[in-house]
Amino acid sequence: MSATGEAIIIASNLRKVFPAPRGSKGEPIVAVDDVSFELFEDECLAIVGESGSGKTTVARMLVGLETVTGGELAVRGESRAQSVRRLADRRRWAREVQYVFQDPYSSLNGRQRIVDIIGSSVALHSPAADSARAARAAARDILDSVGLGERFWEKFPHQLSGGQRQRVAIARALAANPGVIVLDEAVAALDVSIQAQILNLLSDIKAQRKVSYLFISHDLAVVNQISDRMIVMEQGKVVDAGVTSEILANPVQPYTRALRAAVPRAGWKPVRRERLAS
Repeated sequence: MSATGEAIIIASNLRKVFPAPRGSKGEPIVAVDDVSFELFEDECLAIVGESGSGKTTVARMLVGLETVTGGELAVRGESRAQSVRRLADRRRWAREVQYVFQDPYSSLNGRQRIVDIIGSSVALHSPAADSARAARAAARDILDSVGLGERFWEKFPHQLSGGQRQRVAIARALAANPGVIVLDEAVAALDVSIQAQILNLLSDIKAQRKVSYLFISHDLAVVNQISDRMIVMEQGKVVDAGVTSEILANPVQPYTRALRAAVPRAGWKPVRRERLAS
């Protein structure tokens, strides 16, 4: 799709600085420096870069897990540059933007059956679910929609595979009926065949619900499959941006060329970045 209409998320000159480690005489760490982007309705925007590039820090600022040091970050016109203290505001923010982590197991309550995990989220975010029975019924429908049928509903997270747990995490995000889902390396821990299943599921959900994705990844093959546009980050800065298919077909920036050259393929040999930049 093309990036048209009103942007849901606008980041302008975004900056995040962490203090130097306690007891260290070093300088503060600039994790994100002058980052700007927009995310539109029914779009998948990928943020790409190596570990330490600042991409996850951007995502964490968006959902309030990190505070913004400088610049502006807005969702549907409302600033998120300052943290909120009121519980009602935090829940409203969560209904607008949900987060799916790389490792779903650590973010799921191991003492709850998966239907109850999803039912709890439904009850928290949906006024229509005015009883535990209604919340569980809605949870079953959501679990069905992510490919987890009746035989999974009463299972605990430890009884599921990695791909199944990631489906639970996606279902929990959908329970809030958000406009945006942040997917932080959401398929990185899965093997290739399961990755393909989850990516197909995400594509189906996007088509059905018109939800937008902010997709954080280091894997250009995955990004090429799912995203409409991408920005490339290096050492906290945006070094490339544009339509995903165009950037990956003909990368101009040296760093983007280095990332593409690192994608394994037939006859692939590692190439040092210095040679690409020359």
